[in-house]
Amino acid sequence: MNWNNKKILVTGADGFIGSHLVERLVKQGARVRAFVYYNAFNSWGWLDTLDDSLLTQIDIVSSDIRDPHGVLAASEGMEMIFHLAALIGIPFSYHSPDSYVDTNMKGTLNVLQAAKKLKIKKILHTSTSEIYGTAQYAPIDERHPINPQSPYAASKSAADSLAVSFYRSFGTPVVIVRPFNTFGPRQSARAVIPTILSQIYNGRKNIKLGNTQVTRDFNYVTNTVDAFIRLAEMKGGLGEVFNVGSGQETSISQLIHLIQRITRKNFRVVVDRQRVRPRESEVERLICDASKIKLACGWTPRVSLEEGLGFMFRWVKDHGHCYKAGIYNV
Repeated sequence: MNWNNKKILVTGADGFIGSHLVERLVKQGARVRAFVYYNAFNSWGWLDTLDDSLLTQIDIVSSDIRDPHGVLAASEGMEMIFHLAALIGIPFSYHSPDSYVDTNMKGTLNVLQAAKKLKIKKILHTSTSEIYGTAQYAPIDERHPINPQSPYAASKSAADSLAVSFYRSFGTPVVIVRPFNTFGPRQSARAVIPTILSQIYNGRKNIKLGNTQVTRDFNYVTNTVDAFIRLAEMKGGLGEVFNVGSGQETSISQLIHLIQRITRKNFRVVVDRQRVRPRESEVERLICDASKIKLACGWTPRVSLEEGLGFMFRWVKDHGHCYKAGIYNV
């Protein structure tokens, strides 16, 4: 697929994965409209850190995914939508579940309604592995039962169902991208890897964490962006779900030892009770079966966990000031 001059809307463009996706699309020649969250500081999130040579090529729209009129206006003239805008913090979803319904469910509905009305050619809707809950069998494929264990996961599961329903009811050309635990530069300290690395950067010898026995499937951000691009280019797959993960299961304890080896830093882990999720809400095990996407479009992860951690550590050393390492980031 030739991306040159393709008119693309990316919602959540100011966020972690969204900013990397925007950067890739611009470099591939697409005409990108970046939908960012309006705020009084006129911040464009991580897009503010891009080189001016890239930033000047992006049409930035400050709006709110919860506003159907703003979403419709931003979608005008677009050929394709990558929908990544969402509230993602699991602990914050315990505190403010209403905002997750408004943002993740209603926001997705606004995108789908706009796409339907404007006859957008393709929508890539972003899901999450959290909707599977603790693995009932491993690795987890797309047929695994849906079992949300947090308000965040429930809101994303509902958004996924809306996306599928629009395909089945109206033929809206939606593909659901379901990433497992993406990590990399620009990731919030709500996630475990930047939580550890930012505390190391700040010279802490006691690293505060929650449950270290759970397992996750960590996948470097450029791998995830590759998957979005491949699925966007692929013919077919409409109305379907595609898991995106490394297929490697890593416990937080194993991750800690790997980070100690890569960074050559000695530290001890202290369990911080406020970081431990309610027992029935904790997802104990996640590991991805990405066979479907590999068969459909040839996607495979190119950056390993160890290589990605090295990239991430070097990035945190240069950007550690972006993190508030002394607090629990919810």
